Order: sequence, then C-alpha cells, then structure tokens
Amino acid sequence: MNDQIITRLSQITEEEKEILAGRRSIDRSIYMDGSRDVISGEKLLERGKLIAVRPHTRFIAFPEHTHDYVEMVYMCQGETTHTVDGNRMVLHAGELLMLGQNARQAIEPAGERDLAVNFIVRPAFLGGILRFLGDEETPLRRFVLSCLRGDGEIDYLLFRAADYLPVQNLIENLIWTLIQDTPNKRGILQMTMGLLFAQLLSHTDLLTVADEEQQTTMRVLRYVEERYRDGSLTEIAAELNYEVSGLSRFIQRKTGQSYTELVQEKRLSQTAWMLRNTEERVEDIARAVGYENISYFHRIFQRRFGMTPKKYRDLELTDF
Repeated sequence: MNDQIITRLSQITEEEKEILAGRRSIDRSIYMDGSRDVISGEKLLERGKLIAVRPHTRFIAFPEHTHDYVEMVYMCQGETTHTVDGNRMVLHAGELLMLGQNARQAIEPAGERDLAVNFIVRPAFLGGILRFLGDEETPLRRFVLSCLRGDGEIDYLLFRAADYLPVQNLIENLIWTLIQDTPNKRGILQMTMGLLFAQLLSHTDLLTVADEEQQTTMRVLRYVEERYRDGSLTEIAAELNYEVSGLSRFIQRKTGQSYTELVQEKRLSQTAWMLRNTEERVEDIARAVGYENISYFHRIFQRRFGMTPKKYRDLELTDF
C-alpha cells in the first residue's frame, strides 16, 4: 500500500493516546447513542455524507455491537481478530470484511502495527452499485440487496483477496479519494466502489463464510458460474451429498429461484456480454453458452430483453 497512506494510518490518534494512558474501555460517546450497543453513522459521518473512512482504533477491545450502517473493514497491514455472529476470524493484510446492519461484531485489541480502516457506508450509497452487479443471483448481490432492505438475510461476507491485485488497487483508490480533497469525490467513489464490487463479483473463490448453509449456497452459485454451459443439478447434488429434490428445494428457498432459472440467468447474461463485446454470430454465441435449440434460445432471449439478439447488439453498438 502507498507509503503516504500507511504513514497517515500509523499516527497515534487522540483516542488512542487516552487508551495508552490507561483507559480500559472504548469511549461510547464517540460511537454510540445512549446505552444501545449500536454504533451510529450519525457519530462517524459528516452531515449529508454517505460514505467515510476512518482508521480502526487500536490497543483496546470493542465489545459486541452492531451498526446502523454497512461497514467494510480492510486490513492494510498486520492482522485483527473479529468475532462475527459467533464466528471467530482473523483478518490478514489485504483482506476485506463486509458487515451488514444486523451483524453482531466484537473485535480483540490490535497492536501498533496492525493497521485497518473502516469504511462507513450508508445503505443508500450501495443503491448506485446495483447496476454493476447485473441480475445474476450471487452472494455479493444478495448481500447488497439485504443491506438495502435491512433484513439481515446475509449478515457478512469475508473476501480473502490479499493476492488479487485489482482488488488491492481499487481499495487503495477508495482510501486515497476519501482522505484527500479530491474534486468530484462522490462520482469517483461511486465508480470505484462499483468496479470493486464488479471485481469481487466474478471471484467467488475469494469468498469465505462460516455458516454451513451459506457455504452450500456459494458452492451452488460458483458451480453455476463455472458450469452454466454443461452442468446439471444432479451433478452438483452428488458433489454436495444432497438428494436432487432436497437440493432443488434448498436452492429455491435460499435464492428465490430454481436451479434452471439460475442457469438461464447466467447464460443470458453471458450472451448479452458476448453480443456487446464480440463479433461472433448469434447462433454460435447461443451454442457457446449452452443452447443447442436455437429457436428456443431466441424465444427466451426475446422474453428476457424484450428484443431479438440482433436488435440488442445493434442497439448496444448505436449507444456506444
């Protein structure tokens, strides 16, 4: 990470000076209103702002709490230990933890060289991110929708992204933009966050969750992502040691869609991408994404996009 950012994050804050001088618990007035164990965005965000970043306070434990905003914890250097919804996890340099409003989090004391930043994000800010996530059913898209609804369907996501350079660069850009007086800051932040989410979207292999049902859901979604051309519900059921009917019900319950609908959405999304970005014939694209029946492909494409594949391609080229 940029040396200027590390130097700035390394500075001992006034709050940390009090802790080093003997304070034994966090100063609740900095974070919370009254006796509720809810960290308040009003305390940490400037008036009217939807996003901010602040260094994680070291040298002291944070007792279990929730947030009334979405928090993203990024480890710049060293490590921190978190317990989220009863699951203990160590966050290493380059890793990213996303917490919804209903996630219950506790944090163990960090040392002087353990540098993390907390992104404080109003759910409204994430509304502008949805266009980067498409319509496919993915853990990240479901997390964003859950945050917008505030229903806690997915409380947290942990991305072990230390070795993935595009993610590191985009997070560094976010931090830099937030701590500098950058012109057009809001537009840059919206675009950069969207690109970050788009990168994470296509790398479910970086995603770690502790909940068994979430693990199964992610394995199904990853299977669809990788095997949408030729996979089958029978095959993934066997891999997961499920009865086919049982897995089918599980997928419907967890995603709101059937396995076939998930595959269909992925195939059509890939078709749209290929129409926009390649000169392949429509029939060849249809076969490439898994459709042998070309007439059927044309019908479902028209139903999904309201136009033929050729018109979709022509429209995209005209817009460009």
